[in-house]
This record gives sequence, C-alpha cells and structure tokens, in this order.
Amino acid sequence: MSHILVAGLINLEVTLRVDGFPIPYVPVHYPFGGVNASISGVGYNVAKALTRLGRSVRFLSLIGRDLAGQMVYEQLRADGIDDAFVVQEVAQTAHSVILYDTSGQRAIYVDLKDIQERPYPPALFEAATQDVSLAVLCNINFARPMLAQMRARGVPIATDVHTLADLDDAYNRDWLEAASLLFMSDERLPCSPEEWVRGLWGRYAAPVVVIGLGAQGALLGVRADNFVERVPAVYTRPVVNTIGAGDALFSCFVHVYAETGDPYRAIRQAVVFASYKIGATGAAGGLLTAPELERLCAEVYGARDG
Repeated sequence: MSHILVAGLINLEVTLRVDGFPIPYVPVHYPFGGVNASISGVGYNVAKALTRLGRSVRFLSLIGRDLAGQMVYEQLRADGIDDAFVVQEVAQTAHSVILYDTSGQRAIYVDLKDIQERPYPPALFEAATQDVSLAVLCNINFARPMLAQMRARGVPIATDVHTLADLDDAYNRDWLEAASLLFMSDERLPCSPEEWVRGLWGRYAAPVVVIGLGAQGALLGVRADNFVERVPAVYTRPVVNTIGAGDALFSCFVHVYAETGDPYRAIRQAVVFASYKIGATGAAGGLLTAPELERLCAEVYGARDG
C-alpha cells in the first residue's frame, strides 16, 4: 500500500469565543463553554483529515519534551495516526491561541517556540519516505529540505502556503517552486484571485492551483485546461468557527485528487468537506469520513457524485 507523507506543525491550541472584534477591555470574563484546548496545527489537521478519509499517512513533526508533547502522543493514538515519525526534538511544544466570534472573524496567535531553528532527523525522514506516492509538505522550516529530496525521488508535492501578497515571497519561494498542487488563501492578495493564478503560472510550474475564498468558496486553476473558475461555497450546517477551514479544504482536495486525478471532482467535494468542518469549534474537529462525505455530497449535488 502506498502512503501519503505529511510533514508539518502540530501544537496545543486554545480557542476562545468572543462577542466580536474589536474586543473592549474588561478585567475578567466568564465565557462558560467558550474556552477549549485541543491538539491542532496545520500538519496535524491534514494528517487527521486524511486518516479520517481512509488514507494511510506517514506524519512527520517535531514536538517538545513537555506535558503538551505527551498530550500529542495520546491524541495521535486516539486518532489512529502512527506516531513513529513525530519526535521530541525541542524543549517545548508549539502553542496557539485563537479568538473567534460568531460571524467567522478570528485572530490567531501562534508561538512556534524554537521549532523554526530545528532540523528534522534525516535518518527518520529516509525511513518515512518508503512507499510514499504523494508528499504534503507544509511551509514550516523543518520541511524545507524535504522539498528537493522528494522531487529527486519523483514524488509529487502538495502544499498550502496560506497567505501571500508577493509572487517573490522569500520565505515561501521554495514551496512555490516545488509544488505540483498549490493551495493558498485570498486574504492578502493584491489583485483578484484570477489575476493571481495567471501571475503564478507565469512564474511557477504548479499544474493545479486552488485559492480559498472563505465564505465565497474557492477558485480552481487547472493549467492544462486553461481553466480558472470560482466554485461557490455550499451550506451543510451552521457555522461555529471558521478556523481550520482552509486545512479541511486542502486535505479533502488532496484525498480526492490522489484517488481520481480529477481536480474538478476534488474541489466540489472539498468545499462540502470544509463547509461541514466549520460547524465544529476546534481546527481539527468536524472532519467527515469518506462514506459520510459521499453521502453529504449526494445531498448537496443531487444525482451527481460530487
């Protein structure tokens, strides 16, 4: 059986529900049921979503030699995710705090501790790459050397660079150059998403580009078909928290695209998957299984398979 390699961040996440932004100063708040802690992080969110969808995942990450690190291992075991490639190479596990309101606005604070200065163990990476058919390499520094290594093996790379405002973004250039499947958000784009995709294709080789448009859905670009079109969002249940929507969109697209090679089917199913996901509180909650996704896509799209 081939595996999907996922390399990315895992952290302890605390979410706080607020009434709205900006937040007025009050010495003490009692948001009963509004503060929650869970394991999250882009790498973990993707690994969990792919596992829920039935994929075999090799998950690579760095965590701390602390209590949060032990919580990570317990959560991975509960999720059925192999923890053999999640290693305690730093003193402290990364943390995040996310404030969100009922309208979907959010403010995210991420403390990576010293992960950005730490390499992933080369021997463990070599072991993880056996029988890998696709590499999901998140834009965190310990995954940067893996880009060239996976390309040298002929393994296609999927990545989400999240927010960009410059095609020459120095930090993300390595990922932009390496990706076969390239995801990002529209939140900081200096032009329309359509113009941005054309600009990307003028500079980089990615055959498939997806730009998340939040409540408006997503834009799909397929270079071979000269296709650049918007795919509208769908409604599946009330929105609770939009954090993790982009990770869900990305994960489901990767799953369907890896299975079918059809980007049009992948984006339709991905918007359904993401729509359902944002009915949960945490970034890693609300993830459908493959049969659940198929049933929901049939409801949303009618006779079509999604």
